[in-house]
Amino acid sequence: MKSSARIRALFALVVIALSVYIAVTVPVRLGLDLRGGTQIVLETRSTETLEADGEATDRTLEVLRGRIDALGVAEPSIVRSGDNRIIVELPGVQDPRQAAEVLGRTAQLTVHPVLGPGTDPESAKKLPKGERVLADEAGERLHLAPAALTGQDVEGAEATFDQQSGAGWMVTVDFADDKGWSKLTGEAACNPAGDHKRRVAIVLDNKVISSPQVDPSVACGAGITGGSTQITGSFTGDDSKELALLISGGALPVPVETVEQRTVGATLGAEAIESSAWAAAFGTALTALFIIVVYRLMGFLAIVALTCYGVISYAALAGLGATLTLPGLAGFVLAIGMAVDANVLVFERAREEYSKRNRPSSRSALTAGFKGAFSAIADSNITTLIAAGLLFLLASGPVKGFGVTLAIGVLASMISALVITRVLAEFAVERRWVHRRPKLTGLASIGRVREYLTRRNPQLMRRPRRWLLVSLLVLVVTGAGIVVRGLNFGVEFTGGRLIEYSTTKTVDPDRARAALADAGFPQAVVQSSGDNGLTVRTEELSNAEAVKVAETIDEVGGGAEKVRDELIGPSLGDELRRNALIALGLALGAQLVYLAFRFRWMFGTAAVSTLAHDVVILTGIFAWLGKPIDGIFLAALLTVVGYSVNDSVVVFDRVRELWQKDPKAPLPQSTNTAVLQTVPRTVNTGIGVIFILAALALLGGDSLTDFALALLIGMLVGTYSSVLTASPLAIELDAYSGRRNGGGRRRGSRGSRGRGGPARGKSGDGENSGRAKAESRGH
Repeated sequence: MKSSARIRALFALVVIALSVYIAVTVPVRLGLDLRGGTQIVLETRSTETLEADGEATDRTLEVLRGRIDALGVAEPSIVRSGDNRIIVELPGVQDPRQAAEVLGRTAQLTVHPVLGPGTDPESAKKLPKGERVLADEAGERLHLAPAALTGQDVEGAEATFDQQSGAGWMVTVDFADDKGWSKLTGEAACNPAGDHKRRVAIVLDNKVISSPQVDPSVACGAGITGGSTQITGSFTGDDSKELALLISGGALPVPVETVEQRTVGATLGAEAIESSAWAAAFGTALTALFIIVVYRLMGFLAIVALTCYGVISYAALAGLGATLTLPGLAGFVLAIGMAVDANVLVFERAREEYSKRNRPSSRSALTAGFKGAFSAIADSNITTLIAAGLLFLLASGPVKGFGVTLAIGVLASMISALVITRVLAEFAVERRWVHRRPKLTGLASIGRVREYLTRRNPQLMRRPRRWLLVSLLVLVVTGAGIVVRGLNFGVEFTGGRLIEYSTTKTVDPDRARAALADAGFPQAVVQSSGDNGLTVRTEELSNAEAVKVAETIDEVGGGAEKVRDELIGPSLGDELRRNALIALGLALGAQLVYLAFRFRWMFGTAAVSTLAHDVVILTGIFAWLGKPIDGIFLAALLTVVGYSVNDSVVVFDRVRELWQKDPKAPLPQSTNTAVLQTVPRTVNTGIGVIFILAALALLGGDSLTDFALALLIGMLVGTYSSVLTASPLAIELDAYSGRRNGGGRRRGSRGSRGRGGPARGKSGDGENSGRAKAESRGH
């Protein structure tokens, strides 16, 4: 015992020391929704000659990286996503128009010999392959030969200002191969001055940007040596710099299309960080106070362990290089409540053990508490990790960040509760002054909730169908909202553009809607956002049309500042909606498989059916309220799935334990006892989580209100359903299974052998009964 305690203490010390070191030395990378900036998702498109596969996307990424570096953005990020998507993050860039144009243009530079003046459009269609007719910078049509040089032959380009000759801004282009340029200009020099054939056309994206005459001083066949040329014209400084950037960045191997674009103002990011920090501090303080009042010394030590949990989570986030987004920050705060749950499970089991012993001691009760609560903690956290894993694999953007943060929080909470809390608690109960004052530990009292239930002993599972009828009624009423009101899908799932503005004065949404209709946007959906905010949602807009929308809102609002801008392509919206349904279906399926493996099929079926029940109720309530169904809602929904199944696992784990002690006990009786024994844990954990969620809803700002509301509703529904829906449903499924098997319930099942699963039955089952009973006692 002492050696294992020393190992735990050493492990806890190493983890805490390493976490503190990482937290101090490695900063966490903040997402754009917290620091402001623009995110653009580009999708490569196939052409007739080249397929947009992974290799083409990699080459495109390298070209874009050069362009981004030339933009001069601090700490840019560019990563590949899948076979044909590239995610670009540009911190501090508030106007995405220039960035999108520079990144999205293919910039296919070619240099052509000029064969003569251009023919009429009909004749141009009959030209040999490779020849074309394009208008030059002055509008004159030129007949061009096949390209002699391409962008791959360009070594670099630089914008310069020629003050001596008065030519103004120009772009100097350097070619990698001196022979190609000298050959091209040498052949052009063989034609007389003024002839079209003495010109060389430089074409960018099928547009002649320059077609200079070869200087008369260049001899026929000699050409221009040195491998460079100057492109002159009526350039401004910005025009020449952008042109040089496109040419030096190289040509994209395949065209790209912007399928998603998000811009978040720096002010919104600062407000989100501040409001979330206040929510975290206030909610954690209330939770800490509550835990200390209920569990006294053990509660204080649990809060110390929770502080260590926060340091471990932060260090893990920084060490893995994960990006902390706004939903991820909320998930980080929410995981505090889950860490509280693990401690509450241990302390409640320790209280039970203390009350059962003739000569109780805090040390033995604590050891038994950790041992008894381990399976419930492990099962409940694994189910939450399943939901977090699905978020990471199937979601994108901020929701993916939420999944990463949630997974880190779950793992850190297990270390906090099962290792750090145990080390601190075992050290404390071994002190003589603590041993003499058992009530100080908080383990010598069973608590008011358990005392009340012990005295009253309500038979909640006597008529399980009544609870199922209540659940069905609630399900029908809330689910009707999906049919009657419909779902208000966010721009992430429908495609389009959503722009949020902060106006100088309060603007009536109807007035703004009418102004936008007059400006040519009759389909725009306008809603209030906060005190002086407006959100405008439309179909897909170009950046030029978005400027027109901004001007209209600025006019009606007496001045407006854009704080958020999201553009989602229709194809991406369909994909996100499909992935959301897949994530939800896989989450329910994975929960069913895991619970059927850990318990019996009826428990897995009851738990998953209850999860579907919770999903429909939460979605229906949001439909009645007209709240948006977006990626943030999906994160909340899958979190509710994980939270709800936690409660069911705790109850079913206790049923399994009771069956091992008394295999002949009727299921309703065992379930009722399990529910009453776990209610104190459910109540105390629920109150702790409510403090966190209420703080998020009240102090987290507009960006977190809907998220916290969804979690709060889901937690209340999940707490009710895990006790009064999942348990009655398991009883009814067991009774139905018994009727199908000749009126008797089987004691054993494949799901219980070798895993500690519940094996049960009643006398009269003959040989099967004896074998199942023996299996049960052997666990």
